[in-house]
Amino acid sequence: MKKAPTGRKLRGGYYTPAPIARFLAEWAVRRPSDRVLEPSCGDGALLAAAARRLGPEGALRAFEIDGDEAVKARATGARVEHADFNAACEAMLARGETFDAVVGNPPYVRYQHFPETQREPAFRVLRSVGLRPTRLLNAWVPFVVGATLLLAPGGRLAMVVPAELFQVDYAAETRRFLAERFRRVTILTFRGLVFDGIQQEVVLLLGERDDAGPEGIRVVELDDLAALDGHELRAFEPLHALDHDREKWTKYFLSARELDLLRAVRRHPGVTWSGDVMEVDVGVVTGQNDFFVLRRGDVERRGLEAHVIPLAGRSTQLAGLTFGRDDWERLSRDGHPMHLLALPRADAPSDAVRAYVAEGEARGFHAGFKCRHRAPWYSVPSVRVPDAFFLRQIDGSPRIVLDAAGATCTDTLHRVRFRPGVDPAAVTLAVQSSLTFAFAEVTGRSYGGGVLTFEPSEAERLPLPLANAGALDLAWADARLRAGRLQDVLDAHDRALLVDGLGLSADEAAALRGIWEKLRDRRRGRRRRARGRG
Repeated sequence: MKKAPTGRKLRGGYYTPAPIARFLAEWAVRRPSDRVLEPSCGDGALLAAAARRLGPEGALRAFEIDGDEAVKARATGARVEHADFNAACEAMLARGETFDAVVGNPPYVRYQHFPETQREPAFRVLRSVGLRPTRLLNAWVPFVVGATLLLAPGGRLAMVVPAELFQVDYAAETRRFLAERFRRVTILTFRGLVFDGIQQEVVLLLGERDDAGPEGIRVVELDDLAALDGHELRAFEPLHALDHDREKWTKYFLSARELDLLRAVRRHPGVTWSGDVMEVDVGVVTGQNDFFVLRRGDVERRGLEAHVIPLAGRSTQLAGLTFGRDDWERLSRDGHPMHLLALPRADAPSDAVRAYVAEGEARGFHAGFKCRHRAPWYSVPSVRVPDAFFLRQIDGSPRIVLDAAGATCTDTLHRVRFRPGVDPAAVTLAVQSSLTFAFAEVTGRSYGGGVLTFEPSEAERLPLPLANAGALDLAWADARLRAGRLQDVLDAHDRALLVDGLGLSADEAAALRGIWEKLRDRRRGRRRRARGRG
């Protein structure tokens, strides 16, 4: 799919593999007379596949923002306009134009790279149907919504979209919009990555529009692109209904029984939500880690000892549930970058600082985006020491690590501040349960590489089984995790927290463990398959 931030990437220009183009066109274009739209055609791969389905009476119309690509796409015989689809969509809707089929692979462009001239008409279209676009929005959303609005009754939409449709908060409105607008929605997912060289998981979104009420949504999972050739979709059997405003579509990978269990646990009066006991914020954003994050030898050689504070820079440095001064000292002695340059704005710089700042300016560090927008550029804001760290990205399971080293962290970790009266050890231990692990998989988001990522707001939406957590042994659990014995911790904590504390049955506790393992293994599997292709 599409990434940022230069050239082809800035406009989201990653093009559709031939097997996907063929499948989408064959599913969406059913009659030689169909009127077909491609909102962002690139060099015409999808257009060519659609053209093979049409006869002389059909019509094929497309838009492409890049002039050179528009010229290439015209070789398919389509009417290709060198124009922005968002503005054209607004005009076509005003004229009442519709299409029998829409095929597309919309651009994947983050808000900050979404040009205002394109963003304004896109936002007007979204607002016209009651959606509320924000600064988190990605460009693929208005393409999907606009294309849906241009679809005639009985028409079909077939598009490549990022798998974040399933996961991100800003797509919640889009999920609800699609569920309400289409009679049937089919989503094809792949166990491996299908765009070579790009760590972006994609899904194929198939929508069938009808005046009849919605029948629901189904998810079909395939191994890889080869499985698309000749694949026939079976009779439509919708999955369990979700609350699209509150529940991410990741839950479609669960059985109805598993989903019912999660919903029951969510309503359990003994569950505490993480946001009620702690605040989570991003780590320090330096703007130039190469300048501000230092090794012990660099600090001593430059005489900066009085101007640095301890730092935890990577989740791999946090092996257990506590990060102590001994841990920090060992890593620092071993040459890891464990020191953060922390210079208050009001202080007059010492000779050592002036020399280091001059060195940084000679290397152009002061011209970086973050640095040039603060004064002085070498004074990093919000350098505070947290109560604990929350792992921002995980391979296996979520973890809070108590900060006993007096360290801060960069934005590779999140900073935790516990609310007054909260027992930090109890919260830290409660996270290490199958209940919290299962909910983490449907609360965070996973990208193509199989890593589960949390925004601070997502870290504050995890359920915690705090009953009995104060009686657990922090030192024991910390030692087990450092030794790689997570299963020992889960077995003990699930008995104490879920069965004895919440009153769940042993089977329910085991089912929560199974949910976590199923979703964890699914995202990890994409990473293994991506490596295997190489």
